[in-house]
Amino acid sequence: MKMTAQISEQALENLVDTFFRASAGSWRSQRRYYTLKSGDTQEVVSLLTVQPLQQGCDELRQLARKHELADDAALVCGVLTTWESNYVGPSPKQTEGSTVFGVKGCQLYRDRGFSTPKPIIAQFSMRNSETMSLRTEYSGNVFEEEVKLIGQQYRTRQTIISRAGEEVMIGQYLETRMT
Repeated sequence: MKMTAQISEQALENLVDTFFRASAGSWRSQRRYYTLKSGDTQEVVSLLTVQPLQQGCDELRQLARKHELADDAALVCGVLTTWESNYVGPSPKQTEGSTVFGVKGCQLYRDRGFSTPKPIIAQFSMRNSETMSLRTEYSGNVFEEEVKLIGQQYRTRQTIISRAGEEVMIGQYLETRMT
């Protein structure tokens, strides 16, 4: 039984590594967030850069230490994502930042969450090498996300945010490869 779990874990890690490598490059992300109760929408345009990371690199070792993993080389692959975002509408604003993601088994370690600067862990699955599904829980919120590569030029993302068992926000994204 243990042998099957190891093979399954290694196959999953190989799929996510393939997904990360296929996502490498620069992207233009057009997002729309829908707040369900109020009906408010928020549009955001971001420029993203996705850089794959290999096991043992400095970024993944630092991430492992943030998560207090016993072995700082435990994360088998990952990505560094940087962004510059422009919020469109009556209260325009600009933000920029970065997030480091690292993989071990079916867990995606992050140096920060969507709405927190603290390190978080998501559970993930891969339908195939083009589609990643994530589930993250913190601060009373649940984030369910699917990221899908569409050929080599596009990615779609959808995020559903719930609180106390009720869906409160949906984010939909179309990302176009720039390089």
